[in-house]
Amino acid sequence: MQQSIFNVTLVVGDYDEAIAFFVGKLGFTLIEDTYIPAQDKRWVVVAPAGSAGTRLLLARASNDRQRAAVGNQTGGRVGFFLGTDDFWRDYRAMTVAGLKFVREPTVESYGTVAVFEDLYGNLWDFVERKDT
Repeated sequence: MQQSIFNVTLVVGDYDEAIAFFVGKLGFTLIEDTYIPAQDKRWVVVAPAGSAGTRLLLARASNDRQRAAVGNQTGGRVGFFLGTDDFWRDYRAMTVAGLKFVREPTVESYGTVAVFEDLYGNLWDFVERKDT
């Protein structure tokens, strides 16, 4: 048996501002943006450039409980991990794009890593693994 996780939902405050961040600042690819009139929502999927792995489904918060989770989906822990094949190239580009790094780059036994916040404050590890 072979299974995989192909989408992970990220609850966002607004579709367009989330697309602007992930596509415009992080360089992700917009895979799909389909309006669903019956539910007054959009099916918005983004993925890191060149990725064939897990994608993000950007889901606009639609009630108070969901709005409370925006920016705190993992209780303040790093909840997302973005890998790269060239840490310093992408780190420089992300810094120029205005990303907020909350932990500066360090070299660890598994690779080079830094932590940044997305537009809502969710924490992301940005990693170039040594085994890639």
